[in-house]
Amino acid sequence: MTTKVINLQDSFLNQVRKENVPVIIYLVNGFQLRGLVKGFDNFTVIMENEGKQQLVYKHAISTITPFKPLAPGLHEKKEEPKAEK
Repeated sequence: MTTKVINLQDSFLNQVRKENVPVIIYLVNGFQLRGLVKGFDNFTVIMENEGKQQLVYKHAISTITPFKPLAPGLHEKKEEPKAEK
């Protein structure tokens, strides 16, 4: 078996998305965005607030703060089965 390296950023964003935890996204220019994370990829995060969606580029994000503590287990290592030939 091989050990998969955890991408903490993806784990965090996926957890707040799945659990519908509201977040505050602080941008590098000081602006704050509040809402739910609806999706993300390597470069962007889609937020929703009051029925409106916003696409935010990750390079513009300084900090993301959830409105409530996240469940434990966010940092656990996940094992990936070895591919058989």
